[in-house]
Amino acid sequence: MRAITIRQFGEPDSMTVEERPTPQAGPNEVLVSVKSIGVNYPDLLVIGGKYQILAKPPFSPGKDAAGVVLAVGSGVEVCKPGDRVVCQLEYGAYAEEIVVPAAQCFVLPDAMSFDEAAAMGLAYQTAHFALVERGMYRKGETVLVNGAAGGVGLAAVQIAKGLGATVIAGVIGEDQAAIARENGADHTVDLTMPDLRNALRDRIKELTGGHGVDVALDPVGGEAFTAALRAMAWRGRMVVIGFVSGTIPEVKVNYLLVKNIHVSGLQWSDYRDRTPDWVRRVQTELFDLYESGAIRPKVMESLPFEDYARALQMVRDGKVTGKVVLRV
Repeated sequence: MRAITIRQFGEPDSMTVEERPTPQAGPNEVLVSVKSIGVNYPDLLVIGGKYQILAKPPFSPGKDAAGVVLAVGSGVEVCKPGDRVVCQLEYGAYAEEIVVPAAQCFVLPDAMSFDEAAAMGLAYQTAHFALVERGMYRKGETVLVNGAAGGVGLAAVQIAKGLGATVIAGVIGEDQAAIARENGADHTVDLTMPDLRNALRDRIKELTGGHGVDVALDPVGGEAFTAALRAMAWRGRMVVIGFVSGTIPEVKVNYLLVKNIHVSGLQWSDYRDRTPDWVRRVQTELFDLYESGAIRPKVMESLPFEDYARALQMVRDGKVTGKVVLRV
């Protein structure tokens, strides 16, 4: 079988496609023939050697894969050979065949394609945990999603709307605004506005009748985070998801005190590893939302397995709305 392999950390085009032996499923493991692979921003950090969790090369990157179960080890009850599944890994998804812990394997709804499943993976789990667990969302609240046209952002827009929120999407330009609206956003705000620090607060007050946003989800960092913090309602909750802007912001904690604001962070893989039953409950809810039509992963483009460098470059350049996947 073939696997896209990191032999030394660097740029996406430094990886190579190599032949490797087919892995074998051990106890409580599942062997999967991969059909679609989700391409995520953290993959770039792994490939560059900048992620918080790194394996020793050689290894394959990739955190999302969907495919067909080939074999299961002893003790596996969540799936059987022939089942269509989506898998969530720390790394290793960029391969034609993978072995995954059974706890990280989920049988797909009949109507869900492999591309949709791979696109859902990490992004939708992250968005759900950020909104519901870390953001303590309550039905009917107002939610601001920065980076709303990206993978996690668009997932958050759909989930928040599906759970009854009024959704404000932070975007760049009218093209992204249109995509956010198509996916459930009630309002959009342009994060390139002059004097964003004050302009975003003023615009959100206008949209909310002076209330502000109850929950803000931020995978962007930088100026967008700082501006969103100033737009929070009393007792608002801000969740830090990432820093795709490349700038890690700082918080003046006196502002949190004055408005009783809560700021927290989300590292979703901790939940995957520490509380797999919780992750499975969330995945079941996500599948239910999918089957009800409330959420629908947006696959911007499906590229051949060999085009991994181009797919990753699209993510790096901010040219992806929703998700790009690799098709095996």
